[in-house]
Amino acid sequence: MRIIEAPTPGGPEALKIGEAPCPAAGAGEILIRVAAIGINRADTQQRRGVYPSPAGAPAWPGLEVAGTVAAVGPGVGEFKVDAQVCALLAGGGYAEYCVAPVAQTLPIPGQLTMIEAASLPEAYFTVWSNVYGFGQLAPGETLLVHGGSSGIGVASIQLARALGHTVYATAGSVDKCHFCETLGATRGINYRDEDFVAVLKELTESRGVDVILDMVGGDYLERDVQALASEGRIVVIATQRSSSATVDLRQIMAKRAHITGSMLRPRPVSFKDQIKSQLLSRVWPLLADGTIRPVVDRVFGFEEAPAAHAYMESGAHMGKLILKI
Repeated sequence: MRIIEAPTPGGPEALKIGEAPCPAAGAGEILIRVAAIGINRADTQQRRGVYPSPAGAPAWPGLEVAGTVAAVGPGVGEFKVDAQVCALLAGGGYAEYCVAPVAQTLPIPGQLTMIEAASLPEAYFTVWSNVYGFGQLAPGETLLVHGGSSGIGVASIQLARALGHTVYATAGSVDKCHFCETLGATRGINYRDEDFVAVLKELTESRGVDVILDMVGGDYLERDVQALASEGRIVVIATQRSSSATVDLRQIMAKRAHITGSMLRPRPVSFKDQIKSQLLSRVWPLLADGTIRPVVDRVFGFEEAPAAHAYMESGAHMGKLILKI
């Protein structure tokens, strides 16, 4: 089968078409004939050599796919051959075939296309486990999402709004802020021109927000604490600005704030199986009936992976980027 790999770490041009043996489905696994692949920032980090695949996963990138079931391994009764599915992977999605644990494989909701379905697994596994798991966003509480126009941001805004929460989002342009508002954000905050702490202080009458999903890191963390309500929670899921931060511990103590974070990729299959069950009961019906909808910015051909990575790293996209086979 064809794969996309980075034999030598580097920029987008490091991605090359290669070949690898087609994998076989083991116990509890599904072999997927890939039709579309979701692109994530973790893929660009892996290409640069700073975020390798975990032990046991293929060496090439790819954390989410959509396609048809080509074969099932022993003990798999949930899906049949030719079923249309999407799946979360630990790696290896940039390929014509991949293997996924059945615990991380879901049916395509409603009438969504393969391209739309490929945009779902990484975003919704991440959002549900962090916003509603670690962040414990409760009924009546408010959410701030940094990077509101990203794939994670789009999923966070739509899902939280659909479940009745007031959502605020930061983004890097007027157009992106408007985009966030069309998805359901009460206010998009342009971080280039506005101080999100001051804006939220005004919008919430100095109360602050209950949960902050932070994929920026660095000096945002100290400002997150300032924007947080008493007993609020900050969940850090990426460090695009910096992996180091300084915070005033007195503010954390005074607000009884909680700061946590997580990485989804290294978590065990058993954890992801729990998230899958919650997605199927709480989120997939909202996707099936159109209450929330995938947002795909641009689709690239399989051979156009270098251009897709360059576009992602430009920061111009709003929504997900997809590779199509």
